[in-house]
Amino acid sequence: MITGKITLHMVCFSLGLSAAAVRADDSATPPPSVTLGIAGINAPRYSGADKQHWQLTPVIQARDGAFFLDSQKGIGYDLQADNGLYLEHTLGYGLGRSDRNSSWRDGDDRLRGMGKIDATVNTALAVGWSVTPWFVLEGKATLPLSDSQGVQYRTSVTLIPWQTSDDTVALQVAGLFGDGRYMNTWYGVNREQSARSGFERYDAAGGFYGTDTSLTWSHQFTPAWAASVIGDYTWLDKHASDSPIVARHNGASATLALSYTF
Repeated sequence: MITGKITLHMVCFSLGLSAAAVRADDSATPPPSVTLGIAGINAPRYSGADKQHWQLTPVIQARDGAFFLDSQKGIGYDLQADNGLYLEHTLGYGLGRSDRNSSWRDGDDRLRGMGKIDATVNTALAVGWSVTPWFVLEGKATLPLSDSQGVQYRTSVTLIPWQTSDDTVALQVAGLFGDGRYMNTWYGVNREQSARSGFERYDAAGGFYGTDTSLTWSHQFTPAWAASVIGDYTWLDKHASDSPIVARHNGASATLALSYTF
């Protein structure tokens, strides 16, 4: 689990909700659109870090019917049935993790000797059900294609208690899961890493490893300009928090994003 990626995902999700609310007033079939923006994120340096850092990240979205390009998700398509069931398939890119402080991806000097986790091309498949306009269930699996780093799974419940043409408030609670290879890539310490870094060896078990909770407020200033404020809290279960590289089993992040849609 990468805190910065999850936070940015909520930025894209919230801006999409705001734009959809405005477009819904104009047309049942949204026209092609492009959204450009910038997000400032204060988040832990990596999952389990005890230090925070700031990141400035571009927000780019383009959509034409079922097909989209998203700076967080990648390129993909989504299909939705009349009963609220939907499927989303994407091809994206993960930035990995550095063993040095980094201003553009996860990383910390505390991890020196652990080596870098390579960037990867990945594919993700999400299946969900919009039970009502304000209650959404989703399950998602993310699989790396260019490196064998294991599979991450995410199940989430999203509540939208307040949505108007100008404002959207969304609360999302997600359970985080990973197979054994994924867990040992991000939280394990093998023999070579232990010798180089000084951390004790640790074999991370696959399965449930944490939760992520976020509260998002998006505001539409005009039909084009929108902003989002997001607070995010992550908690790591013992499968991850028992790792010697984890300095804190919980972490918080804050995000402010501004976007323009045309």
